[in-house]
Amino acid sequence: MSRVEQPSRRAVLAAAVAAAAVAGAIPATAGAAPGPGAGGGTADRGRAPARQADYRAWTTFGDWRRGTVRGARPVAGARPGVVIGAPAGTTDYTDPHTGTTATWEYATWTSPVHRLALPSTEVIASWNAHTPSGTWIQVELKGTYSDGTDTPWYVMGRWTAGDGDRDIRRTSVDDQSDGKSSIWTDTFSIDDASTGLRLASYRLRLTLHRRPGTRSTPTVWRLGAMGSDVPDRFTVPASTPGLARELRVPRHSQEIHKGQYPEYDNGGEAWCSPTSSQMIIEYWGGRLTEDQLAWVDPSYADPQVCHAARYTYDNQYEGCGNWPFNAAYAATFEGLQGVVTRLGSLTDLETLIAAGVPAITSQSFLEEELTGAGYGTSGHLMTVIGFTADGDVIANDPASDDNEAVRRVYKRREWENIWLRTKRYNASGKVVSGTGGVCYLYFPAHPSPRQRKALAAVGVR
Repeated sequence: MSRVEQPSRRAVLAAAVAAAAVAGAIPATAGAAPGPGAGGGTADRGRAPARQADYRAWTTFGDWRRGTVRGARPVAGARPGVVIGAPAGTTDYTDPHTGTTATWEYATWTSPVHRLALPSTEVIASWNAHTPSGTWIQVELKGTYSDGTDTPWYVMGRWTAGDGDRDIRRTSVDDQSDGKSSIWTDTFSIDDASTGLRLASYRLRLTLHRRPGTRSTPTVWRLGAMGSDVPDRFTVPASTPGLARELRVPRHSQEIHKGQYPEYDNGGEAWCSPTSSQMIIEYWGGRLTEDQLAWVDPSYADPQVCHAARYTYDNQYEGCGNWPFNAAYAATFEGLQGVVTRLGSLTDLETLIAAGVPAITSQSFLEEELTGAGYGTSGHLMTVIGFTADGDVIANDPASDDNEAVRRVYKRREWENIWLRTKRYNASGKVVSGTGGVCYLYFPAHPSPRQRKALAAVGVR
């Protein structure tokens, strides 16, 4: 996201979702102190909030065997997954971004029903897969509402790691709705949460595709979704600092890429998401080869950031900020996996940092709401790498003039609020939505016991 307060495409879409709830809400007075239980009251200080998200993933050989298959086959090994066995048939797909129609062999895997521990207003799917040239996957979600009716099968993404002549173009799918819920790029959302309607359960369906007559197959290692019901809030309870530690995460600035490859979301100034992703990928040892980077202009610094932008680009959204596409990109690096989830507090982030796991967080704010940022934004990704002795947040902020300036220290209370709130005032004084604690987590395919414990503590297994 650029440094100015301007509507992102995600913010414009989210505004329609938020409109019904906002219309019936009584906005809090800007700057007013919240009352007890409304976020920030002294009785709530330091108390860990109840978890407001339910992340469920299928990753083990037993998980894959419990799904329903049509032509797909679970595979065991160090990293169990699901592949095309004997294809279930063929299907024609016309790529909306190239106009090309091609025939593909396909196979499907459908998860068991997952009953949400928290009936949800939003669900975000994410996945980790290997897709050789000439293969791709489609992820769909079908749910049951709290009133007992069902959603249609919604497409949550059509994804491949590549963008060559034999590949489709990575894409989200617009204009999906049944009058009760809609898909906004990468997010299932109840249209009017104020009615009390929620998603009570869901299934995920995975369709694997390949060129006919080949033996290539996608391999999917992780498929999951995060359901959440975060209450409307302009402020959140203050947490008590509990950790002083800083991880040594590489620093990359999106700003040094201004004007580069404008075909990918107008160039580097909008590349906060892939730039943040690349920082954490490199923290875990992920590296690109000279051959992989050969397409980048050799005069450009940090060509790996250009690569990340190209290979996270969503051709429908016309941007690099599709959350699941970033997690899937991270998992194309050997030994890594990635998920999209929601956390409930800075205490959750401290738990992860203590185990050596940095996080990418999504937030929006006015310039005056985050001391030292020097900009306002309607949607921006940063990498949280640690906490000072006073509990302030140490972030690698890609919206910085150069790589050296990327490391920032932000005031704990300010940062906590802009990340976790779901409602805020924009520069025009209008009530708009916040992200409510969304984050990407990238971590080893085989976490250490300490890392596994920390991830489990924040609901990721």
